[in-house]
Amino acid sequence: MEITWVSETAVTEAVLLLCAFVLSAVIGIEREVRLKSAGARTHILVGLGSALFTLVSAYGFSPLLGEEVILDPSRIAAQIVTGIGFLGAGVIFVRQNIVSGLTTAASIWVTAAVGMACGAGMPLIAGLTVAFYLLAVTLITMVARRLPRHSRSRVFLIRYADGRGVLRDVLGRASDLGYASGLSRTRQLEADDGPVVEATLRFTSLQGVSADELLRSLTEISGVREVRSIQEEHD
Repeated sequence: MEITWVSETAVTEAVLLLCAFVLSAVIGIEREVRLKSAGARTHILVGLGSALFTLVSAYGFSPLLGEEVILDPSRIAAQIVTGIGFLGAGVIFVRQNIVSGLTTAASIWVTAAVGMACGAGMPLIAGLTVAFYLLAVTLITMVARRLPRHSRSRVFLIRYADGRGVLRDVLGRASDLGYASGLSRTRQLEADDGPVVEATLRFTSLQGVSADELLRSLTEISGVREVRSIQEEHD
């Protein structure tokens, strides 16, 4: 097989690879700004890899074409779709029935599709996809958060004095009011009057009182400094 260092389509391939780099970087920077585990570098590499695989599939074997050799560019593309799932699954975490990383996993999947589109010579469609992605994670997210929710679960951030058994009282009070509790995370803070613990808990109603009544009841517990409902993060 004769090696061709610069093919006739080298300029086109380079431009498409550059498009994949830029568009993947846009998605990655959005994730980076939100301090997600998969940031700009990960998304750029996913986009570039997908674009290069597609370019190799489309142009890499053209010298071998002949009457007895038929090229099927879709075969490598199909393997990209399958393989990217393993990388996306690595950024999804489940703690105490709270799922996080779903949006980042989906963004990696979209980035792979954007890279494939660029590699297949469809940079306009790839750019439009990135625009729709940004619309989904900004405007659509803000609208969705304003919609009324009927979930049986609420996530509260509770700050309480350390070393007084306050968390035990919080869990007991929630149980008395008909709620199952799950501790997501805790961290130690320093206050003027002593150490304070900030805990994130998920309360699931078991035919109990309303979430607003639960919140008011928890604030009345001795040692509790603050209780507030927070938005669940799935991205």
